[in-house]
Amino acid sequence: MPYEGEYAGYRSLRRIAETARVQQLLRRSRVLPAESLGTPAAPVSAPVAPESLPEFTVAVDGSYAEVDVRNGYPGAKVGYCSVASVLVNLRAVDRLDESRPADPVEFRRTEEAAAVDAALPGSNVITRDHSSARDSFREAVFDVLHDAIVDEEDRTPLLDTYEALLAFKPGQRPQVCPYDYDGCDEHLTVARGLSTCACPRRRPIYSTDALRVHERFNDVGTNGEVFGVVMQIWERVLLVHLLRCFERRGWLDRASRLAFFLDGPLAVFGPPAWLSAAIQTELQRLNTKVRAQTGTDLVILGVEKSGGFVTHFDEIDQMEDNSPRFPPRSYFMLTDHYIKERVIFSDSPKRYGADTYFGRKFFYKTASGARIVASIPFLTPEQDTLDIDDVALYPQFSTACALLDKLVTSRYPNALSPLVSAHAQAAIPLHLGAKVLQQLARALMRP
Repeated sequence: MPYEGEYAGYRSLRRIAETARVQQLLRRSRVLPAESLGTPAAPVSAPVAPESLPEFTVAVDGSYAEVDVRNGYPGAKVGYCSVASVLVNLRAVDRLDESRPADPVEFRRTEEAAAVDAALPGSNVITRDHSSARDSFREAVFDVLHDAIVDEEDRTPLLDTYEALLAFKPGQRPQVCPYDYDGCDEHLTVARGLSTCACPRRRPIYSTDALRVHERFNDVGTNGEVFGVVMQIWERVLLVHLLRCFERRGWLDRASRLAFFLDGPLAVFGPPAWLSAAIQTELQRLNTKVRAQTGTDLVILGVEKSGGFVTHFDEIDQMEDNSPRFPPRSYFMLTDHYIKERVIFSDSPKRYGADTYFGRKFFYKTASGARIVASIPFLTPEQDTLDIDDVALYPQFSTACALLDKLVTSRYPNALSPLVSAHAQAAIPLHLGAKVLQQLARALMRP
């Protein structure tokens, strides 16, 4: 590691590049032969757009920041997480579009936003009578879900939805007790609510311990990865929670008027990956009711802003003569074979994303030429496949493509306006935001 303000020169770079071991490693690395590339993808014309589209969209996006705090201990940090949902009235937007230029005040009224915000202990921040920052973090994750009320009229906390998903977690393999770092050798199946460990010390076990996020908590140093995982969980639990609120209030017959957009793929990664199968099970249950009442499926899309699939789409949409391969309003449904051969190499017989994804990826070139990497959920057992590329399996695919055409924005490359709005509500400015959050933490931590 360098000293502060020290920058590397070029001598070490040249030495590394000329090292025999480095050259051997590069020679052994797999390279996809040019002759095996062929035609990387065969774009297909998107199905004809339906006559009517959903009237509203709900977009969910999150943000987090980690800041240093002064509590007398070195390296003390706090993580701030924010997950926002934005409801956009598409009919109102259409009316304003008819009389451009639109009044900015009136345009802002087409959106309504709500957010779940939290401060989580990081390294060397210990709360109440806990004996470690890790246990303080565990309690804070539970408390946020317990206290988060999204619908003021429904008053059901986010924890209720999480624990409904927890009921789907396989229980064949009890997990290690969260206090294993302190000598506890118990194995347990985490229950709803607040329980206790079976060891003589009877320390608290939270239902959110089943997420096992605390296993990646760093007692010394940064916990940015952990806060990112927590944000990922909240985003996806919030999506299910909104649909369950509709169910409780008898509004599922109106679900066809709504489309949901989630930042990132329809997946859950890391220790809480079991949530993916649980979310899929719950979405299929809810969709069965929606289909019975409306005759069609839910409209849910995950949209990726960056990553390997976004890069790959950029690369294959480029012919040798620099003309685009994908014409406007064309798509490519990714199969398991294509992903393993062209995007993320694997020779495993296990399907790509079998343990982490509750949706399927596809590439879409909008009518305006934007490239969108999206996921559409597995809302029926038949849709749960990466082998069949027939979009007839997904009744709302034409609606999804038409919405992507309608909602793409020129503010950022390949971006959708609802997610831009949701991110604006959730985003924490890196520099100014860090100063404000440090001052907030300093003020609240004073005796």
